Amino acid sequence: MDKISNLKLYKECLIVVDMVNGFVTEGVLHDERIGQIIPRQIELIDEFLKDGKLVIFIKDTHREDSVEFVRFGNTFHCLENTPESELVKELASYEGRENTISIRKNSTSFMEAPEFRRLIERQKNLTEFDIIGCCTDICVVNGTLGLANYLDEHNIPHKIRVHEDAIATYSENERQNYVEASKLLLAQQGIELVKKR
Repeated sequence: MDKISNLKLYKECLIVVDMVNGFVTEGVLHDERIGQIIPRQIELIDEFLKDGKLVIFIKDTHREDSVEFVRFGNTFHCLENTPESELVKELASYEGRENTISIRKNSTSFMEAPEFRRLIERQKNLTEFDIIGCCTDICVVNGTLGLANYLDEHNIPHKIRVHEDAIATYSENERQNYVEASKLLLAQQGIELVKKR
């Protein structure tokens, strides 16, 4: 994150949540259907980078002793130093580019990742957030609401948009009730749900 020395210049950012192999291409929680949202995500990433805006990649990354595994039924996924914790190949080439940051997290909320929290604490003018990624009903909703609550607590005016055409979850057909409940909760909390027209 230190390579981004001009954080105060950014007013908007795109947060790409957990588009890692462990949710898309391999592992116990992967679902290849999540890959269907990648083309729309690429459009958004390209748009943000072209406009000189910040793009933050969140990467689910756990140690073997992560307590999250117990809560979710010992579903060992996205272990550190494995391909599962790395961005899918379609997005990996964006890492390390100007205006991009990659942050690893060990929970279902990117707001709890120490590096993300430090970034938000350091930001000066960053008040618009667009969010895409997976999983809609877990990491997207938890991170988004955590971010909104943080900004509220610190009295920072903000806009948060979740792009419905660029989010997905594993086993989505079977989990549709959770997905719809998540969207309702986001909307009820003042998060704007948007999609390409």
